[in-house]
Amino acid sequence: MPSPDQVLVKSSEVKRAMNISLPVVALESTVLTHGLPRPQNLQLAHDMERAVREQGATPATIGFLDGYLHIGLSEGEL
Repeated sequence: MPSPDQVLVKSSEVKRAMNISLPVVALESTVLTHGLPRPQNLQLAHDMERAVREQGATPATIGFLDGYLHIGLSEGEL
């Protein structure tokens, strides 16, 4: 869990990619949370992340969890 002062939480995968100057692609999560029902929303998230990886970049799905802005969501967070 992040510290109370921390607002932005980057996943370890996103941090690693940024530290070594690899491309990172931000993916918004509104369609996943409000646009599609389960399980279509989760399948779309996986498809979007896979497409980014196939192009050689690191996907960074963005979402608010427990009051923190997360950049790069894990499978459990999706």
